[in-house]
Amino acid sequence: MIAVTRLDKQRMYLNPDHIICIEETPDTVITLFNGNRYIVIDRAISIISRVVAFRSRISRRAASPSVKKYLGRTATNPIMSRIDQSGNALTDNQGKHINTPFHSRDY
Repeated sequence: MIAVTRLDKQRMYLNPDHIICIEETPDTVITLFNGNRYIVIDRAISIISRVVAFRSRISRRAASPSVKKYLGRTATNPIMSRIDQSGNALTDNQGKHINTPFHSRDY
């Protein structure tokens, strides 16, 4: 959304995807695809620069590799994760091996 100012000094936010044309008569007239026309104080060049900044901000966010932690995790083998660095199987405090899977789907 971009902010524009009406003639009565009220702020109004428009979706730039709905703008068909911007006319500069003595006042700036914005025409939307549904036929609504708005007369604003802002110059056409400033509205166009806001639209360009809005679209570039969307493109930048879509292109950024912001992976959430829970999405960036890799699946680990449950058996291999119970083996220490030297290759020995880990045991619990009772001396039992803990690398036995609980379910058949863990194989």
